[in-house]
Amino acid sequence: MFYNLYKGFNDLKRKGYDRLENYSISMPNYSIGSDVYSKVNKICSDYGNKAVVIGGKKSTAAIKDKLIEEIKKTDIEIIDFLWYGDEASFENAEWLMNESSFKSADMIFAIGGGKSIDTSKCLGMKTNKPVFAFPTIASTCAACTSVSIMYNNDGTFNGPFFLTEPPKHTFIDTEIIAKAPSQYMWAGMGDTYAKFFEAEMSSRGEILPHYFDMGVNISKMCVEPIVKYGKEALEQNKRGISGYEIEQCILAIIVTTAMASIFLTAEHTVHYNSGLAHAIFYSLTKYPCIEERHLHGEVVGFGVLVLLYIDKNMKWFDRMYSFNKSVGLPVKLEDIEISMEDISNVLEDITKRSDIEHNPYIITKEMLNTAFKYLESKGE
Repeated sequence: MFYNLYKGFNDLKRKGYDRLENYSISMPNYSIGSDVYSKVNKICSDYGNKAVVIGGKKSTAAIKDKLIEEIKKTDIEIIDFLWYGDEASFENAEWLMNESSFKSADMIFAIGGGKSIDTSKCLGMKTNKPVFAFPTIASTCAACTSVSIMYNNDGTFNGPFFLTEPPKHTFIDTEIIAKAPSQYMWAGMGDTYAKFFEAEMSSRGEILPHYFDMGVNISKMCVEPIVKYGKEALEQNKRGISGYEIEQCILAIIVTTAMASIFLTAEHTVHYNSGLAHAIFYSLTKYPCIEERHLHGEVVGFGVLVLLYIDKNMKWFDRMYSFNKSVGLPVKLEDIEISMEDISNVLEDITKRSDIEHNPYIITKEMLNTAFKYLESKGE
């Protein structure tokens, strides 16, 4: 069985703030470019010679030929390509664990986007097999983080599953990502810039230990590259071109956000690593349209506008509202197929989410309702 529990640090102390002592933090190692798979043998061969590839059907099709061609030049054998099950769930991880090819493998090659890679990371943690990530889209930072975001098989949110380290190495092939459908990077932008606004809000006014302070400051690098290069990066993505702008956005989405996340979750809580934008998304997963037709970062990007309005941060609100409009990210409920009636049914749930427990003030249903109504009126 899988248990989504944090066993805690025995040396956690209270001294003005929670502080870890004698702790270790593992940061991601990564390669980026159009020829990074040529580095697989040098980086992975110390961990064995049998790899099982786990991913989605589309990501497998996107990567298979190029990966196999490079693996032929190595001493590593790919013994199987396994489908991850279409959901990052503990049930799917249990099923994969019992596959004979998985049992025979020395290492896991996790390919695809957030859910498939998070499933592999969860598997690696539970079976003590090294994980190497090969993202085929830039939609989340999952390829470089030390947490798996787990869901139930019906698509509803389960919770974070914390790991001791990120994947051993992440191979970011910009050519493959540039040729992926542009909606993934489009949504990834929303999830990325949310890191800064949520971390800043949840840590406001606090004396922070070094690791949290590092995370908050790194998160500042999650917003500027997106706003500066995002529109052009999407144009390159639509044309399948790997240029400077798309590379900067890929780095922000996959690497910078992951580094911030690792520091912000050093105590294995979501207090500084999440916030209102994510609470809104997780509560909305009860509606099938969110799971079936909308992407995580797309909805989170809309949630950021709600956060900024409630926080009376109108300078950033205006800037991010304009950015969302410029690239087609949501600015009103209709954009994500949600009505005011739908929202009224989840307001209570949003206020109870652990994502906003560590906030500088209590977020009420009335605040949320006012913010959603404002966005609806502004979008008319």
